[in-house]
Amino acid sequence: MGYRVVVAGATGNVGREMLNILAERQFPVDEIAALASRKSLGTEVSFGDKTIKTQDLDTFDFTGWDIALFAVGSGPTKEYAPKAAAAGCVVIDNSSLYRYDPDVPLIVPECNPQAIHGYSKKNIIANPNCSTAQMVVALKPLHDRAKIKRVVVSTYQSVSGAGKEGMDELWDQTKAVYNPTSEIEHKKFTKQIAFNVIPHIDVFLDDGSTKEEWKMVAETKKIIDPSIKVTATCVRVPVFVGHSEAVNIEFEDFLDEDEARDILRESPGVMVIDKREDGGYVTPVECVGDFATFISRIRQDSTIDNGLNLWCVSDNLRKGAALNAVQIAELLGREVLKKG
Repeated sequence: MGYRVVVAGATGNVGREMLNILAERQFPVDEIAALASRKSLGTEVSFGDKTIKTQDLDTFDFTGWDIALFAVGSGPTKEYAPKAAAAGCVVIDNSSLYRYDPDVPLIVPECNPQAIHGYSKKNIIANPNCSTAQMVVALKPLHDRAKIKRVVVSTYQSVSGAGKEGMDELWDQTKAVYNPTSEIEHKKFTKQIAFNVIPHIDVFLDDGSTKEEWKMVAETKKIIDPSIKVTATCVRVPVFVGHSEAVNIEFEDFLDEDEARDILRESPGVMVIDKREDGGYVTPVECVGDFATFISRIRQDSTIDNGLNLWCVSDNLRKGAALNAVQIAELLGREVLKKG
């Protein structure tokens, strides 16, 4: 006996990836429904070796469905997630809408699986921001050993984090650079993204940080420990898929780089590739399509008493979004629903 599963936003980057990962991981699905907006109605999407047609999110009845994976953005989520939850369907939401709601658990299964039992307050579970998800997978096992005081992170985030429009803009601009008759237009991003980097993701806040940076701060505290201090600089880079992060960590207790490497090698969801030689590290190109969060460049920071640096890379459409959502569904099935 399996689950009746809904994927809302099935024609987008993350929605399609959710369908792929449900099939790849052989999630026990009895029936699957792919939902989209009216303009994408009838579009065909793949689920394993099957092709299914999208249905209208606006008119869909969630009664009798077990789990809904939402990848539709905060606006539609605000309208449809409460309807699904009220119908008895547990919503796992990829938008930022519910992440900071105290009655909604924000979960990365490798870090805080015990939080799953809080889902019943609203029948909704939040998926974290893409840049937060991969970072906390690396931080949590180190925090358990030496307690983290402060994190300084700079991100190098791919354009797929901004959706299909972001990927199209990088592609079109790159072609335009090599074709002098074409004008380099920017619509999705605030400046040219091809052959450039943009230190601006999401809106600016009053303190000068961006909302993306604020998300990393707030979500790390909620998932791991509210006492951890985090400061972030989030940058969009001309890479199609795969987010990278340079992470500086200050601990309360000393943690040797070799022990940190050993801890991370044994940690769920982490793959350590850390050779001090040419190519002995992971870049976004190698992480695409993989489930793991890759850690490289682990080294002591000699400028503070208990400091480490590391390099963290992951497929943002997978661990940063779709994979984490499916892992939450797996956790929900094991711990609560217990059907499959």
